[in-house]
Amino acid sequence: MTEPNSWDGHRRGTPGYRRLLLGLFLAGIATFAQLYAPQAVLPLIAQDLDITEATSALIVSAATLGLALGVLPWSLVADRVGRVRAMIVALCGATAVGFAVPFAPSLELMLAGRFVEGLLIGGVPAVSLAYLTEEITRQHAARAAGTYIAGTTIGGLSGRIIAGPVADQTTWQMAVIVVAALCALCALGFAVLAPAPRGFVPLRMRQQSGPPVIERIRSAAASPKLLALYAQAFLLMGGFVAVYNFLAFRLMGEPFFLAPAIVSFIFLAYLAGTWSSSRAGALAVRFGRLPVLVCGTFVMIIGVIATLSDVLAIVLIGLVVMTAGFFSAHAIASGWTGAVATVGRAQASSLYNLAYYGGSSVFGWLGGVFLAGGGWAGTALMVVALALCAAAIAVTVLRTR
Repeated sequence: MTEPNSWDGHRRGTPGYRRLLLGLFLAGIATFAQLYAPQAVLPLIAQDLDITEATSALIVSAATLGLALGVLPWSLVADRVGRVRAMIVALCGATAVGFAVPFAPSLELMLAGRFVEGLLIGGVPAVSLAYLTEEITRQHAARAAGTYIAGTTIGGLSGRIIAGPVADQTTWQMAVIVVAALCALCALGFAVLAPAPRGFVPLRMRQQSGPPVIERIRSAAASPKLLALYAQAFLLMGGFVAVYNFLAFRLMGEPFFLAPAIVSFIFLAYLAGTWSSSRAGALAVRFGRLPVLVCGTFVMIIGVIATLSDVLAIVLIGLVVMTAGFFSAHAIASGWTGAVATVGRAQASSLYNLAYYGGSSVFGWLGGVFLAGGGWAGTALMVVALALCAAAIAVTVLRTR
C-alpha cells in the first residue's frame, strides 16, 4: 500500500469539513487553556508556596519547554499511529496530568508534572496542521488553518480569564482544576468530531515506508521556503510575547499608573487574534498567502508603534491592532508550512512549532533587556526590528502562492 493519491480532501461546506474544523477548534482550546491557565494565578501560587515571582513563573516555563521539546517526537509517533490517534492520546494524557499537578506535594514535583504536561500537549501543535493539510482540499486549507489558530487564541485567553476569577473565589488549585475540566470536555469533543484520516496512511500500514525518519527531518530542515516560514514563527512570536510580557510594566508605571487587576484584562486583546486568524485564511484564498502574511506583519508593526503613545486609549488600540496582525501572519505561516512540506510534513510542522516557542523564550526574555536599557521604546524598537526582518525574509524567499 502506498500513499493515497485519489483523495483530494474535504471540501468547504461538507459535513466532514465542518466536523474537522470544529474538532480542531476544540483541540486548540484544550491545548492552550491548560498551557497558560497558571499564568493568571502566579501571584497566588507564589504566596501559597512561599516562593519568588521568578520561581513561580517556572510553572509556565516548564510546560512551554516541554511543549517545544515534544513536538518533534510527537510528529514521528503520528507518522506511525496516525494524526488523530496521536492527538487524542496527547490531549487525554495532558489533561490527566493537568488534574494531578495542583496536588503535587512539592514545587519540584509540580514543575516536573508541568514539564510532562507540556511534553504531552506538544502532540497537538506537532501534527494538527499536517492533519488539516492532508484532509482539507488545497484551496480551502488556508481558511481551515485560520480557524484552528482561532481556537488556539480562544484557548490561551480562556485559560487565563477563567482561572483568575475562580481563584479569587476559591483557590488557585481549584482554578487549575476547573480549566482542566474544560480541557477534558474539549478533548472529548475532538475525539468525537474529528473525521477518520483519509489522506494519510500510517507507516506501519505501508509496504514501502517511504523516506527514513532522518531523511524526512533533513528535508524539513533544508528547504529554503520552510526555513523562511520557521523564521516567521521565531521572529514574530518572539516580538509578540515580548509585548505581552512587558507592556504591563509600562501600564503600571507613569503616566498611566493602572492597577495590576486592571492590567490583567489586556489579554482580552487576544479576541482580535481570534477574528483575524480566521479572516486571514479567507483572504489568503482570495489574494494569496504572501500578500496576507506581509500585510499582517506590517499591521503588527503599526500596532506596536501605537503603544508608544502616552494616551491610554491609543496604547490599548495599538495592542489590539498588534495582536490582530500577529495572529493573521501566524495563521498564514503555520498553514503554509504544511502545504510546502511534501516530505516530512509532520516534521516540518514540528520544526515550525519549535521555532515558534524558541522565539517566545529568547525574545520574551530579551525584551526585558531592551526595557531596562531604553524603556518601553527600547522594547518596541526590538519588536519592530524583528517584524521587519520577518517581512524581508518572506518577500525574498516566499514568492509563490
